[in-house]
Amino acid sequence: MKMNFLASPPLVVAYALAGEMDLDLTTDPLGNDRNGQPVYLKDLWPTPQEVAETIAKSIEPGQYAKAYGAVFEGDEGWRALSVPKGDTFAWDPASTYVRKPTFFEDLGKEPKPLADVKGARCLALLGDSITTDHISPAGNIAKTSPAAKYLGDNGVKPADFNQYGARRGNHEVMMRGTFANIRLKNLMVPGTEGGVTVHVPTGEQMSIYDAAMKYQASGTPLVVVVGAEYGTGSSRDWAAKGTMLLGVKAVIAKSFERIHRSNLAGMGVLPLQFAAGEDAQTLGLTGRETFDVGNVAEGLAPHKKITVTATAEDGTKKTFTALLRLDTPNEVDYYRHGGILQFVLRQMTA
Repeated sequence: MKMNFLASPPLVVAYALAGEMDLDLTTDPLGNDRNGQPVYLKDLWPTPQEVAETIAKSIEPGQYAKAYGAVFEGDEGWRALSVPKGDTFAWDPASTYVRKPTFFEDLGKEPKPLADVKGARCLALLGDSITTDHISPAGNIAKTSPAAKYLGDNGVKPADFNQYGARRGNHEVMMRGTFANIRLKNLMVPGTEGGVTVHVPTGEQMSIYDAAMKYQASGTPLVVVVGAEYGTGSSRDWAAKGTMLLGVKAVIAKSFERIHRSNLAGMGVLPLQFAAGEDAQTLGLTGRETFDVGNVAEGLAPHKKITVTATAEDGTKKTFTALLRLDTPNEVDYYRHGGILQFVLRQMTA
């Protein structure tokens, strides 16, 4: 399956009756009646009055009282749960569903001084319309994926892997699932699909997660270079959280989806936008360059012009200007603190 669509239940029925997606429901018939006459969506769709009458005949206040009157009491299984004592959550180190995240490790009272990004490597070179599900899939955990290996190493059987969406409380799973969509196409590895990339210094092809960890071990920052409409689709916080945990310091895109751009800023990842008429293709970027992102350490402000220098393997340099998509002073503050979570915690403790 290459694509699916989200639609209201009546629309699902309408498309099922038509038997195809390639039609305009406002003008094309769904089919013909027993007399051979065309039947349109407007012929089947209920009027607001019909909907109101059905609701009035089908729903009464007592249904809500019965369903929610004892909602906080829970059933026998809920009441039998063992609840640890104390004012803070008791993290279970053996849990593969809920683990203490690493966002606040080594958190000082004051943020570290801002610094330019130097010697960064490209983790992925992607095209247009990369969705949040490409970045952080919510579906099944592939049996050969880094997340599957982690779960297997922690005693979870493949039948119990569940889905990424069910394990969103475990950052170890979610960061391994970042850019792990089986339909992702990384242009650094032509002819492949899935979360694979090239570790440029060694030329070795590996999973995006494994490459990110290899880069982290050598202290190498990362960038992701993408096309237009980056982050389209549903707002998925782990698309930004996972990106940050992989060590990505900047995403350079032709354009961003509004909420995902804001989420990147809130996780301390620089959203940078190519100048009009420019992108990876026009600039001849292959993803094998090293990237220096300047003008960050001093005078950071919304919509500042940022200088990016890409140095190819043969030493040739391409310098271009990108627009800093920290759009508000608040977003600059979040970035300065390393993210909105760190910003809020420092405000609370102060």
